[in-house]
Amino acid sequence: MRLPTGERYLYAALAFLCLGLFFGLTAGIYYLGFDNLSWLPGFEMLRPLHVTSIMLWILMGATGCVYTCLSMLDNLYSRGLAAQAQGWLWAIAAAGIFWSYSKGHFGGREYWEFNPVWALPIALAWLLFLYQFLRSVRNIRNWPVYLWMWTSGIFFFLFAFTESYLWIFPYFREHFVTDMTVQWKSNGSLVGAWNQLLYGTSFFLMERISKNTDATRNRLAFAMYFLGLFNLMFNWGHHIYTLPTAAYVRYTGYLVSMTEWIIFARIIYLWKNSLEEGQKHFHYFPYRFLMAADVWLLLNLGQALLMSIPAFNLYTHGTHVTVAHAMGTTIGINSMILFAACYMFLDQGRMPGWFLRNMFWLAQASLLLFWLALNGAGIMKGLWQRDPENTAFAVMMKQLRPFFYAFWIAGLGLAIALGALAINLLRTASTRMKPVMEK
Repeated sequence: MRLPTGERYLYAALAFLCLGLFFGLTAGIYYLGFDNLSWLPGFEMLRPLHVTSIMLWILMGATGCVYTCLSMLDNLYSRGLAAQAQGWLWAIAAAGIFWSYSKGHFGGREYWEFNPVWALPIALAWLLFLYQFLRSVRNIRNWPVYLWMWTSGIFFFLFAFTESYLWIFPYFREHFVTDMTVQWKSNGSLVGAWNQLLYGTSFFLMERISKNTDATRNRLAFAMYFLGLFNLMFNWGHHIYTLPTAAYVRYTGYLVSMTEWIIFARIIYLWKNSLEEGQKHFHYFPYRFLMAADVWLLLNLGQALLMSIPAFNLYTHGTHVTVAHAMGTTIGINSMILFAACYMFLDQGRMPGWFLRNMFWLAQASLLLFWLALNGAGIMKGLWQRDPENTAFAVMMKQLRPFFYAFWIAGLGLAIALGALAINLLRTASTRMKPVMEK
């Protein structure tokens, strides 16, 4: 009567996405200048609810993708107490986090704003994930690149997640520069870690769609993997330009960031081939999401490279440009890969094809407006920050109001489109359980 392990995680991830869309859209109302909203929870509660829900969408989705891919390779070890314990630990963590927020108990840091006690079940669940993954792949020979990506992603997430809680020790917490350096470094590495999990999934999906195994085993694929791994370990340096750390740390971060130009050049070089390939597979819904992720990778990598240049970083750091980049990668890249996986691994549901196509294009158009509005607000704020004769903060925020209206309207479009796609997939859970129940 139970769904396969990977599918359970994917359905849970879709439910968290719906929650995240609701909390994000509700929190966005505060940007529109409404001050007396006593009927709504405060922004200080809605924001972490939104961030945590989206984090769980990504992490649960990535876990579900890895497990489902391993089962398709006939190498999934998911029996016994370990598999059940991992799911229960995630359930305990999620319930505890949302209960903590509802009671106003915070005390954490960026991404993990909940009480640190709820980080323990997450860490234990991830340790069990690592154990089950290693048990699953130990007998596979001639690893394709996506297995290496999943391995490095799981290991480095656990390392960076542990590192992000060093602030609980007085040595780090009582030294501001050290504390901020470790926090920003660990956050950058966390993003790189789950990117490895999702990029590995995209390689697996493309191998299945194209029926070509060479693309995941050739030298170019592994060269790009090692370059991505190098960036995961050292790219965080550009996050701390504004901190008074050792100069070599900032220079190293800048140089590592610039190696991403290699990835950028490769994307442009292969762009024509991608378009030709798209003409053959674009009717296939999972491939359509992968193509969208490819476009958003191009846009956000270009933005990241500009943000890594110190002269630009002085204007963009701490502005809505950073938020635009975070949203562009989270929605445009990570979420598109996850939707590609969900629409390949789960039934496409009962909604007609024209509806799904329209929701797909509504999501892309809304995300573009969302991204442009945040970038526009960020540029205006960056110029205000560097102006020696700037106006009051409240005056500046009022001038940004048109960007915020566009941002909220785009968010509404995203919530409708992504929510409809997620609900369409969630409706398939009961139909997928029937064969299991009958058996």
